[in-house]
Amino acid sequence: MAKLFRSGLVTAGATFLSRILGLVRDIFIAHLLGAGLCADVFFFANRIPNFLRRLFAEGAFSSAFVPIMTEFQEQKTEAEQKELLSCTVGTLGIIVFLVTVLGMAGSAVITALFGWGWFWEWYTGGPEAAKFVQASFLLKITFPYLFFITLTAVSGAVLNTCGRFLVPAVTPCFLNLAVIACCIFLAPEVEDPNTALAVGVLIGGIVQFLFQFPFLYRLGKLVWPKWGWNHDGVKRIRTLMIPALFGVSVSQLNLLVNTMLASFLATGAISYLYYSDRLLEFPIGIFAVAISTVILPALSRVQVNNDAAGFRKTMDWGVKLVLTLGIPAMLGMIALREPILRVLFMRGEYGVEAAEHSSYSLIASVSGLWAIMLSRVLIPAYNARKDTKTPVKYGIISMISNLCFNLILVWPIEHFWGYGYIGLALSTSLAAFVNAFLLVRGLRRGNVYSLTRPVILYVVKVVLGSLIMFAAVTVLKMQVAMDVAGWADLPLWQAFMFMSGLILAGGLVYGAVLLILGVRPRELRG
Repeated sequence: MAKLFRSGLVTAGATFLSRILGLVRDIFIAHLLGAGLCADVFFFANRIPNFLRRLFAEGAFSSAFVPIMTEFQEQKTEAEQKELLSCTVGTLGIIVFLVTVLGMAGSAVITALFGWGWFWEWYTGGPEAAKFVQASFLLKITFPYLFFITLTAVSGAVLNTCGRFLVPAVTPCFLNLAVIACCIFLAPEVEDPNTALAVGVLIGGIVQFLFQFPFLYRLGKLVWPKWGWNHDGVKRIRTLMIPALFGVSVSQLNLLVNTMLASFLATGAISYLYYSDRLLEFPIGIFAVAISTVILPALSRVQVNNDAAGFRKTMDWGVKLVLTLGIPAMLGMIALREPILRVLFMRGEYGVEAAEHSSYSLIASVSGLWAIMLSRVLIPAYNARKDTKTPVKYGIISMISNLCFNLILVWPIEHFWGYGYIGLALSTSLAAFVNAFLLVRGLRRGNVYSLTRPVILYVVKVVLGSLIMFAAVTVLKMQVAMDVAGWADLPLWQAFMFMSGLILAGGLVYGAVLLILGVRPRELRG
């Protein structure tokens, strides 16, 4: 457990740097585009290849590749490992290349499919027809990002199986730097700032791909790709990967459905959802992704060695750590939503109205944070046992639940209050609870892993500490300002200082309560 804890810290630290740069990137985007028509179009064009990236690369591929590669490292020769890697890279690379070409050629069809509201405006000659035309054009620029980031994910998965977690975690920084650079240097030179941002996404994908080459070469893992559809290892990977394409990307599929429905809502809906989603992704990326990244190879290794006790201890560690971080992060972001939006985004084209609307969707989105984070840790327990079908089944149920929640929540909220996008965000959170519940129940019923009484007692302490922290931060926040407009009246430096003080106070209260309740740091080190 100590080694896992150190690996988790390394990955979390590097991911923290990446997420900080990601927030800086979003600050530049908010300043440049605000939360109107241009922002809606860019976020749409960026979300489609990012969704496919999660399917082909980070989620589904890693969950299928890491257990098989770990098994080869434990039981096969170096030559057999390289053969597997060569065939995997070649096969996946060719498939994703073809998908990329088709996506660029059919960008208008994809835009019509996932932005039906915009297509209908264009088809009927409506006032917002330009959204469809511009989104179709931007997709042609952003879609090649999918090819480069998929190969980057393959490289990262190989480095992870070799115990090198730092490089893959740092790699996303280059995407953020590329987009920031294009905001500063390219956007002023072109008529449409969206084009500059799309070019930045493409450049970022290429740089990330090239960055990992030296590290693969140093480990002797830089191989020449070749087609290997019928290679035994590739067949096993694709058998695991095909169902995992759905199972591990449930939250992303739900977000994509939300994007499609948001195209029917008022201008700005996609942007409000984007900004709240980006804040949601910050703790997910730092904590949940870091923990799930280091836990999957460890679970795969103890599973290969039939170490049931090691499997349970590793899962206990992951569940306790992710909830220790996830529950207070959820309540803290709800309590501090106004100062967070003021400090991060309120400048340039992003004003008080945009921040107020974003704060509503942030509450709804972040309410499912701990469930999403918990699911990220539970799914590796299935993947390590080469069971990717069960998460798929639960993912389907979760998606259907999301659609049902949308029907129940979105249109009534839109009709009565004009804030239908809040229903979209809340539906995603509720679907995350459904998915987490099913994953926990599935592990227990399969006698794979169950939450023991000590773990449940530990979580109760975390919930109690988080609630006391939430109450303390809310009271302190009200001494400064009550709403978004009040925080907007503060100078940026003053708002930043107040926000930092509130975060520090919340952390101290939370830590003190846990210590009083008997929680000790050594419990998280194993």
